[in-house]
Amino acid sequence: MKAQKTVKPKKYTYFIGIDVSKNKLDYAVMQGKDLLFHRVAKNEPEAILGFLEELECLEGFKIAKAVFCMEDTGFYCNHLVNSLRSLNANINVGNAVHIKNSLGLIRGKDDKIDSIRIAKYSWKNRDELPLLGERRLIMQQLICLNTLWIRLTSVGVMMKNPLKEQANFVNKELQTLSTERCKRTVKAIVADLAELRTAIDRVINSDDRLKRLNQIITSVPGVGPVSAVQLLICTNEFKNIKSPKKFACYSGVAPFKKESGTGTGVIRARVSKAANKKMKSLLHICAMQAIRYDEKIRLYYERKTVMEKKSKMSTINAVRNKLILRIFACVNQDRCYSKDYVSGYLIDVPETSTETAVAEN
Repeated sequence: MKAQKTVKPKKYTYFIGIDVSKNKLDYAVMQGKDLLFHRVAKNEPEAILGFLEELECLEGFKIAKAVFCMEDTGFYCNHLVNSLRSLNANINVGNAVHIKNSLGLIRGKDDKIDSIRIAKYSWKNRDELPLLGERRLIMQQLICLNTLWIRLTSVGVMMKNPLKEQANFVNKELQTLSTERCKRTVKAIVADLAELRTAIDRVINSDDRLKRLNQIITSVPGVGPVSAVQLLICTNEFKNIKSPKKFACYSGVAPFKKESGTGTGVIRARVSKAANKKMKSLLHICAMQAIRYDEKIRLYYERKTVMEKKSKMSTINAVRNKLILRIFACVNQDRCYSKDYVSGYLIDVPETSTETAVAEN
């Protein structure tokens, strides 16, 4: 049996922490654990390249030996990330809560202090910093369209729900007046949503890899096209997250114990609130659909809730986990789901320790 090769972490000499805002960037430059200087520049490509030229004047500075660390602030990071990628720089885009919690007790904050703290975070975690993976252009298009679809869906709900709820509490004339004034807006939103869904399908079908992955994901009973798109985005085509356990943790499905000392009380494992809430809500919808239409899942749900007296929510959480296992099994084996498929992979087997732990939540 061949020994596995160990990948040595990169040795960085410069650590640049960047606090990103809409109009400006705060840079804190550290050489090792020593802070060299702080700069403020506009959040524009020209200003960013100007700062990078200033860095190249530092003694012993090499772009390959530097790491640029920032918090994830959505599209406000785009100019910075694109400029750094053009130079093949090492980029870490960290979770804001993770960075904050790793620094201990914090008092006060401003943009300058935040940039210094981010630089210190990158130095402290220099051997474990995950570098930002590359996203294909077609994935960026898919993300943009899906974001617009989510926004329009939220606007549609904001417009429709109040009109339905007030129907039983106001007279018919006022209800008609409200409905008539919103009719064109609601129709426009519905039309735009339909066009966006067509555009999303067109993008997926134009790429062989995305088309195949979408076909595999939606073959799992209960998983629809909206959830499939969100899965593709969250996992970056299953390149960034390849393990079902990691994805269960990311989406808030995996339970975690909370124990302390020799406490005598029974402390059940619970899911963490630190999760991708959008993905978790979609998995919940998928689980409810699977319970309704998939025979194996329905029998599992009835056995847990009726015979074993487990709580409904903990059993639904276990179903979410089962769906994740099915999706990743099919993707990793490049096949569509089949209820009669027999394999040694973690799918449709007697309850594993993972499923038992989830069911206990």
